[in-house]
Amino acid sequence: MAYRKTAHISSLDEYRKLYQKSVSDPKGFWSEIANNFYWKRWTQEVEVVSYNFDVTKGPVCVKWLDGCKTNVCYNVLDLVIEKGLGNRVAYYWESNDDNSHKIITYDELLRDVCRFANVLKGLGIKRGDRVAIYMSVTVELVTVMLACARIGAIHSFAGFSAESLAERIIDANCVVLVTSDGAFRAKKFIPLKSIADSALDICKQMNHKVMACIVNPHLNLNRNNINDVLNNNIENTCGINWDPNVDILWTDVMTNVCNYCKPEWMEAEDPLFIMYTSGSTGKPKGIVHTVGGYLLYSYITFKYVFNYTDGDVFFSTADLGWITGHTFNVYGSLANGCSIVLFEGTPTHPNPGHLWHIIDKWRVNIFNTAPTLIRSLMKFGDQYVKQYSRQTLKVLGTAGEPINPEAWLWFWEVVGDR
Repeated sequence: MAYRKTAHISSLDEYRKLYQKSVSDPKGFWSEIANNFYWKRWTQEVEVVSYNFDVTKGPVCVKWLDGCKTNVCYNVLDLVIEKGLGNRVAYYWESNDDNSHKIITYDELLRDVCRFANVLKGLGIKRGDRVAIYMSVTVELVTVMLACARIGAIHSFAGFSAESLAERIIDANCVVLVTSDGAFRAKKFIPLKSIADSALDICKQMNHKVMACIVNPHLNLNRNNINDVLNNNIENTCGINWDPNVDILWTDVMTNVCNYCKPEWMEAEDPLFIMYTSGSTGKPKGIVHTVGGYLLYSYITFKYVFNYTDGDVFFSTADLGWITGHTFNVYGSLANGCSIVLFEGTPTHPNPGHLWHIIDKWRVNIFNTAPTLIRSLMKFGDQYVKQYSRQTLKVLGTAGEPINPEAWLWFWEVVGDR
């Protein structure tokens, strides 16, 4: 982690005190953090964290705030709005081609989340049901995640290929798939809907039923074609298949639903989402993250790792399908009331200066990326960085792998302008 001189950094003594309290008084430490959120059945007698790593004493387990109830979506949206931050920008979204962007406030995000939550409920999705997500990095993807959290459904991200998508749908026992018509990575078209169709065919062959596939018309590839197919029974010339028995168009179902959805109060140890490994060492393994512990972890990790101060704008290049994307671009950042930049494209498209352009455009204060990306951008030289101001930057972060000295120094001296 690198800090510019302009950063507001707490003293090392304060960090040492926090650490010492977390060790000497873990209940007091975590209780203080938990008090930032809304809980049902909260009492001072609640055991904040309990664990057993000794197999001779029973099953290995870790439990957070066992016996309490809460709702993560309520805590990262409604509670922020109740603090008077409804008009604060939640997301600045940047498209792949730099030709369009979207700005959505906390008020607007809550409205859309509630609408999609009501769409899911209208399909019969209830607490404990699993929803698969196969989308590019968009605000709509965040909407799906938080809508699931609001009604107690468990979201699970998909793999790249039809086979890996189907494997994860079946393994997690997902009953609904949410996807997009397609997306671009630089100049490469990704046929998300077609891949989803193939995955659902595999699921059908394996006798796994998916009741619905909700399709967001991200590229507007099939809006007119779908209407033509449904209304005129003509061939879909776009090459995107549409099965009216399974496929549901996002824009159709989001129009006439209520703007509010009551949150489902979940046990602190209930599952929030399933995150799969890449599967490079055999069958992919799904890691379950639970409601209470993950809420506290994501909040405090974002707050202290990035030295977040109220009003900062945060930008991370982490894909939302990664755990870093979940924590830093969604749950942890929203829990702090942060404004987040979401980036759909690739760092070198349309040119190697695109990230620094985004930083200036949205006046980013905290920037986080991976060492691999830093090394790849170094190859293009300093000129693509120095043509932009970057003067709003306070904190530079890297995660995902160790960073070599040469890359760190370039990040610190050139990007950080030290």
